Amino acid sequence: MDTPKRDKEKGLTIGLVAIIIVIVILALIGFFLLDPRTEPIQGQAEATQIRISGKLPGRIAEYWVEEGQHVHQGDTLVRISSPDAEAKLMQASAMESVYKATNEKVDKGARSEIIQAAYDMWQQAIAGLEIAKKSFDRMEALYLKGVVSAQKRDEAEAQYKAMVATESAARSQYEMARNGAQIEDKEAAAAMVRAAQGSVDQVKSVLADSYLTAPIDGEISEIFPHVSELVGTGAPIMNILELDDMWITFNVREELLQDFTMGKEIQAVILGNKEVTLKIYFIKDMGTYAVWRATKATGGYDARTFQIKARPTAKIENLRPGMSVLVKKSHD
Repeated sequence: MDTPKRDKEKGLTIGLVAIIIVIVILALIGFFLLDPRTEPIQGQAEATQIRISGKLPGRIAEYWVEEGQHVHQGDTLVRISSPDAEAKLMQASAMESVYKATNEKVDKGARSEIIQAAYDMWQQAIAGLEIAKKSFDRMEALYLKGVVSAQKRDEAEAQYKAMVATESAARSQYEMARNGAQIEDKEAAAAMVRAAQGSVDQVKSVLADSYLTAPIDGEISEIFPHVSELVGTGAPIMNILELDDMWITFNVREELLQDFTMGKEIQAVILGNKEVTLKIYFIKDMGTYAVWRATKATGGYDARTFQIKARPTAKIENLRPGMSVLVKKSHD
């Protein structure tokens, strides 16, 4: 009668032992495969991004590139059409021509015909002065001999002095016509030419941005406006990624920083299962807005978050900005 009961108890004991063994095995598997001491730290690949914009407001006339295309430094990217700027250039060029003509006229002075006429008037005055001088000398000699009266002698002297003044005025007119404008007038005319040239250069400088070129070798990541759309001064037109300048950014809690020091090389997994070596070159506190844990959770202080940047020690093929990178961090 007791045999079935003992068999039943034996079966229960074996079953219980089997359950305990299964639990132990699962615990060991979890301990080795799901080690709670190992916590992955996830980062993201980033690259230098150059924003292309210009000084010229206008419409997008045409693109020479498209998104995803690789470009070299100096390649033409886009043409912007601006009729207003072209009209300003024509206006500035016209004003420059006017001021140049005025300046040339001032530099050349009076026309040759005017100079010749002034010279002839001066020569005529010289001849009249010589005659007046001879007449005065004769009258002076006759007056001394008592032949003519003092009035005649005074009249000859007055005529002689008048011709002296006439010759002097004629000479001044001739010299003025020959020398041209005063130095102040010449400087003012030259300054107006320089101002006009500055206006032309300024408009040309703005129009030079009609064709925007690539400042670096890279890849076109984004193009913002479509053809025929308006763009303003400094408005972003496209972005270029410099894929040769890439790094990985991690956000790490403060209590883990002892294993992330400046210049240290760390191991990471990228592109799913590819292991790479990274070298830390930047560590910075992200500020109070990036607190990771509250005081109650840590038992006495707020653990800050630090941004860490690391560069691959060797070039990683097919690495793209935005890709995830994992670092296994052990809390031993």
